[in-house]
Amino acid sequence: MNELLKELKRKIVEELQLKEVSPDQLADATPFFDGGLGLDSVDLLVLVAMVDRDYGVQIFSREVGEKVFVTLSTLAEYIAKTRKTRLV
Repeated sequence: MNELLKELKRKIVEELQLKEVSPDQLADATPFFDGGLGLDSVDLLVLVAMVDRDYGVQIFSREVGEKVFVTLSTLAEYIAKTRKTRLV
């Protein structure tokens, strides 16, 4: 899980071109929105596409997205759980 979190931090910083943020600065509990990275709806769409493309995990509804895109940890947990389920 730690490797997945490290990878996610790096990919998020690169995908969203967060020039003022380093992946090493991001805590696992960093929120995506209020008080955290301060992302907007366009950034969210970019992340949904990245998760699908890079991990084969689809976030197919608003309800799932609201639970998954809370913090970096919640996203990593969802990816790990969903990939594990799909591999079985």
